[in-house]
Amino acid sequence: MLSAGRTTLIALTALAPVSWGTTYAVTTEFLPPDRPLFTGLARALPAGLLLLALARVLPRGAWWWKAAVLGALNIGAFFPLLFLSAYRLPGGMAAVVGSVGPLFVVGLSALLLGQRPTTRAVLTGVVAAFGVSLVVLKAAGGLDALGALAALASAASMSTGTVLTKRWGRPEGVGPLALTGWQLTAGGLLIAPVALLVEGAPPALDGAAVGGYLYLALANTAVAYWLWFRGIGRLSATQVTFLGPLSPLTAAVVGWAALGETLTPVQLIGMALAFGATVAGQRAPRATTGTSAVPFSSPSRNGRKDSMDLTGPGLRR
Repeated sequence: MLSAGRTTLIALTALAPVSWGTTYAVTTEFLPPDRPLFTGLARALPAGLLLLALARVLPRGAWWWKAAVLGALNIGAFFPLLFLSAYRLPGGMAAVVGSVGPLFVVGLSALLLGQRPTTRAVLTGVVAAFGVSLVVLKAAGGLDALGALAALASAASMSTGTVLTKRWGRPEGVGPLALTGWQLTAGGLLIAPVALLVEGAPPALDGAAVGGYLYLALANTAVAYWLWFRGIGRLSATQVTFLGPLSPLTAAVVGWAALGETLTPVQLIGMALAFGATVAGQRAPRATTGTSAVPFSSPSRNGRKDSMDLTGPGLRR
């Protein structure tokens, strides 16, 4: 049974993939076509600079290269691949192909966090992937190979970044706001020269495009990623990643409600399976030995690092 504080934390973290599920509709309906790199840049860099200005904390020591690595995995590679898949696949399909993310995280957690894969975690990941695949069965005939490969690669990149974020934690005295700002800025700076070389100058933007980019940069990125990395600090990597199926489910619902797409009985069954797997994935894993047992740390009054409480009081920043 989850405590009220833990349930609230999970619900807030879940707002991130729910928000990301709207990315596909915004991209295809409001943004300039065939500009995945510029779109990733416009989403990441303004949000990162805003969070840096709010946090007013820069990396120190080894955290310069750690922030660069996390920024490359979670943002710099993930965003362009995500938008490439969004441009080439139907709204829900791009996120559906990425539904293998929980399985990636289960495997990477064994390698990097010392968490042995459990039968329950593997089965839950398989059910989640199967469920969301049912959502897109009707569109399988139009599957674009490059778009599907980009979606798969984006899931692998984000999964690796999630596990490394959990493994490395945060520097003493640094909150999730600053950590998010570091990654978004590093990722945006990585995308910028590639976008300029590949796509050239930024496109002309109308009012709808400006509004779409503002939404993506603020609500969809700055706020959503802050909630996501905050959740990684207080939940296990597998718990967080099992919230991922909420993204394709949201994309499918938005496609049905706003874009006139239909949902068949098979797709509804798939949505129920995926949502059930998401709920099942929130059961806290048993304590294990290894690096997975090391939580994020925060400074104590005597200068030592104290483990952050993972129960209700730990929700307070």
